Amino acid sequence: MFRYSECFSSVQGEGFYTGVPSTFFRTSYCNLRCGWDNNLCDTPYTSWQPEQKEISVEDAFEQIQAFGNKHVVITGGEPFLWNEELKSLCWRLHNHIVTIETNATIYYPVSADLISMSPKLSNSTPWKHDTKWAKKHERDRINLEVIQEFVDDYDHQFKFVISDGSELDEIVSLLDQLKNVQPDNIMLMPEGITAEEIRQKQEMVVGICQQMGWRYSDRLHVRLWGNQRGV
Repeated sequence: MFRYSECFSSVQGEGFYTGVPSTFFRTSYCNLRCGWDNNLCDTPYTSWQPEQKEISVEDAFEQIQAFGNKHVVITGGEPFLWNEELKSLCWRLHNHIVTIETNATIYYPVSADLISMSPKLSNSTPWKHDTKWAKKHERDRINLEVIQEFVDDYDHQFKFVISDGSELDEIVSLLDQLKNVQPDNIMLMPEGITAEEIRQKQEMVVGICQQMGWRYSDRLHVRLWGNQRGV
């Protein structure tokens, strides 16, 4: 059984498939706790206060099928906390294009078309929010071995959240420790849970992308609907 929070139809708001109609299946629970200066994780109901609903793999598959979208995004929380259920669900979705969004701290072989990795930078450690969780988050937020396995085994993308641009050296240092990472697979996106926060940071983030030869990822769902669920 999965612990999960929601299943809905929308458009992908980030990354390679931005704008593509997709069904989202959001698992609950995460092994990290993100917290920036002003914002917690944008889905606190899967991390800080994880919801407890349960669903079988078969029922999850039927809910996803009912929306009729070719593209499916399995997100969280952290989907790889439910690795056996995840493997079984992905097998059932073999006629779909499946993206799994992960913090890249847990590896498990599943059938997926794209692994969307969001390694958590030091700016995500919630020192101002919860010292106990901050210590665990800081210890666990980067797992180079897991990241390299995803790079080697799957089509993949990296999405890094940028708050003020000071994160660049940290991103470069991380990528320098990995092999076979291509610039076109590296995306930067502005941190924020409102359209105005995104707007204020977008030019700065685009500038870094131009400097480094990386890609800019908008957050379309935030621009369209703000910090709402089910979008």
